[in-house]
Amino acid sequence: MNRRKDIDQYILDHIDEEDDVLKELDRETHLKVLGARMLSGHLQGQLLAMISRMIRPKFILELGTFTGYSAICLSKGLQAEGKIVTIEIDDELESLAAKYFKKAGIQEQVEQRIGSALEIIPTLNEKFDLVFIDADKREYVEYYNLLIDGLESGAFIIADNTLWSGKVLDKPRADDFQTHGILAFNTLVKNDNRVEKVLLPLRDGMTLIRKK
Repeated sequence: MNRRKDIDQYILDHIDEEDDVLKELDRETHLKVLGARMLSGHLQGQLLAMISRMIRPKFILELGTFTGYSAICLSKGLQAEGKIVTIEIDDELESLAAKYFKKAGIQEQVEQRIGSALEIIPTLNEKFDLVFIDADKREYVEYYNLLIDGLESGAFIIADNTLWSGKVLDKPRADDFQTHGILAFNTLVKNDNRVEKVLLPLRDGMTLIRKK
């Protein structure tokens, strides 16, 4: 266990440092927000930023804003005239995320939407180059099915928590709807010949999906 922690620290010591706005957001989230562990954090955030820089998206869709950490990271590769639409069901988090979008200087490129992603997605008209899914695990399959046909060839989906603390290895209880949701999503993506996919063992699992 200690060796695992040492490796994790070694990784953090050998990637770019977390910027000051993200450090402040991390601290405030842990001080004030229940479920702060849902924050993307430094390593995952760096990966999201790197992927975004590689893709250079014009339009990004994020399902699950939380306090805004991942949106800020994703914005680092956004085209100058680009936009992030980020959806969060918890309206109590809206002002905290907005504060840090302003601190990060991206407030003009972020459109915050509050409500159910399942209801909001059909109202969106943008052609998204990059989608980050980190919302209700019970609804991952529905998010995917709502989005995939509208994405153009070469568009990417990143799905978070696809190893779900290792619960994907066990038979879940009938009432463990979150785990059932992740299992159904993983099976759906695996069997979808319209996409290329790779599941990374980063933190709680992250699946990268590219539409062919």
